[in-house]
Amino acid sequence: MSASATSLSIDLHGLHLESACALLQIEPPAPDVADPAAYLQNILDSLCDLSLRDPLTGLSNRRHFNAVLASEVDRVARSGEEALLLMIDIDHFKSVNDTYGHSAGDEVLRVVAKTLQTCVRPMDTLARFGGEEFVVILPSCQPSFGHVVAERIRRAVENTMIAIAPGLDLKVTISIGGAFALQWIRSTSELWTERADQQLYLAKTTGRNRLCLEPPPESNVSAEEKNLLFGHLSAIEPAWVEMSSSATSDGATQR
Repeated sequence: MSASATSLSIDLHGLHLESACALLQIEPPAPDVADPAAYLQNILDSLCDLSLRDPLTGLSNRRHFNAVLASEVDRVARSGEEALLLMIDIDHFKSVNDTYGHSAGDEVLRVVAKTLQTCVRPMDTLARFGGEEFVVILPSCQPSFGHVVAERIRRAVENTMIAIAPGLDLKVTISIGGAFALQWIRSTSELWTERADQQLYLAKTTGRNRLCLEPPPESNVSAEEKNLLFGHLSAIEPAWVEMSSSATSDGATQR
């Protein structure tokens, strides 16, 4: 069946798209839609994107974060690359709501979210974890870079003025906790999140407006064991070639 025939077979007006259009804040389909299939695909894509976004800040939501985190745990277990998870909490956020109202609190969340976006790479995943908490997944992140980016985030938020009413600006601070993924080990998303959360708790209880990063774990897997585990997947990987060359050289020397 041709694409045009497929498009003609879609009855948009029989699908009851009014609720979806209202949710997406778009006009319902006109009677003479040129490409019904394309219109419907746009609806589906927009709904999928909406389901993965936090409506207040526009950041990724908890559902998207969980999916990306699970994928990163798997990637680190296979590749052995460093990865860092940061958990971020706005200090004394309840007092903002209690003193200035929830609309001011919402504005603080929006501005902090925008500030965080300016501090991370396109490859990183920034999400609203819930309430006044945010999370950042930083793949391929060296320990030295982790400290630098976490401190940059802390300073950026601390230096941001937030206008909550005409003539009334606020500044807020954040506490940050972080943990590196366990390399070459099949861990879990829950364990990684718990470790980062423990560091966040430490930052909160030792004065706030600071960061606490768990020391990067040391891999107990030797280079030889890594190659035995993963070298057969690609015999042209540099590490595999290096080990093979070394073994050949050592054997020649022994002979």
